[in-house]
Amino acid sequence: MSKFTKSLSTIALCSVANFINSADRVIMPIAIIQMSSEFSWDLHDQGWIHSAFSIGYMSSMLVGGSAPRKYSGKKVLSLAVFIWSLCTFITPFISHMFYFLVFTRVLLGIGEGLGLPTIFHIFAHVLPVEERSKGFGYLLALGSIGQTMATLICPHLYWPWMFYSFGSMGFIWCFFWLVMYREARGPLYEEEFIQPPKLPNSSPRWIEFICHWPLWSIYIAHFSMNWSNYIIMQWLPTYLATSLSAKKHEIMFTALPYFMNSVIGVVAGHFADALILRKWTVLSVRRLMTVLGLIGPGVFIIFFSAVNNLVLAVIFVSLSMGLSACNSSGHLSNHVDIAPNHAGITFAVSNIIATIPGIMCGPLTAHLVVQSHGRWFPVFTIAAAMNFVGAVIYQSQSAASQVL
Repeated sequence: MSKFTKSLSTIALCSVANFINSADRVIMPIAIIQMSSEFSWDLHDQGWIHSAFSIGYMSSMLVGGSAPRKYSGKKVLSLAVFIWSLCTFITPFISHMFYFLVFTRVLLGIGEGLGLPTIFHIFAHVLPVEERSKGFGYLLALGSIGQTMATLICPHLYWPWMFYSFGSMGFIWCFFWLVMYREARGPLYEEEFIQPPKLPNSSPRWIEFICHWPLWSIYIAHFSMNWSNYIIMQWLPTYLATSLSAKKHEIMFTALPYFMNSVIGVVAGHFADALILRKWTVLSVRRLMTVLGLIGPGVFIIFFSAVNNLVLAVIFVSLSMGLSACNSSGHLSNHVDIAPNHAGITFAVSNIIATIPGIMCGPLTAHLVVQSHGRWFPVFTIAAAMNFVGAVIYQSQSAASQVL
């Protein structure tokens, strides 16, 4: 298999895995509207169901970052997809038991928490620098397409079939991944790099993953991006239904933000790699894409919160989510620039920090809305402020030279 074919097939397989990953995440925010009526869940119950996923997701991140180096990326990613697909598939069977459902949501998060750090590890080994923006662009784009497809399909299904259909996809993917993906391994049974890093493959102390400002600039930018993304992913259907009186069939409009995210993610990836080929420095490209991916969404989420028209609200939130995809060619790609030997671990650390909003946004959003007598403006204002702060810190502290 040629290097080009290897890169292409790896991007394709990992992007499809992220398609399933992302689709599985948005099923519950849609299904919970029907499920809350059936099981008499109040807003706080819904908040804990949403946050349970994030608890599991955060708890498995470091394992997902370090395990591929010991057990191989192929095996860890296979296990991850199987776990989250199984948890999705069995959800209808255990939903009448609230605490068991919450536990299953934690397990779902554990499975998905293993996934992306493992993919970052695989990409660091397989993709050359001039293909990384495209690779991460397609990875994030397929995730958004998965969210789009789930958002379009699920409102037409009785809620158990939402979980059956997308859970089954993961089992099918596992078969093709095991058959089609081949790892290149060196004499010490370590995965080989397509472009060897400038610094040797050392074993840094864990403290080094939190001692460098270029790493912290990535962590903070990721945290800021996820704050607004988790708000939209978890609460957009509920917000449209309760505040803008969206009907059941109009909930499909929530697919448009994910569609915009997928399109702009691919365009941004090609654009960023084109700039690098035109002799822009890697750092200037990463900073440009990150400022577009944080400032733009922050502005449009404020516009979104200020309108009472459903169509305008969907347009503004779609522009917010669309521009957020520029981060895939910005700080998210920066991991393999500054820590190619340990990109899975640095992404794991970053995603642990960036999952804190996922845990907080469920109960905190419910609390703010209740205390504000049904007003959502404070929720979206905080999200925008987080984006602006993250953009400033990344612009001043980021780097593109290898630190680990």
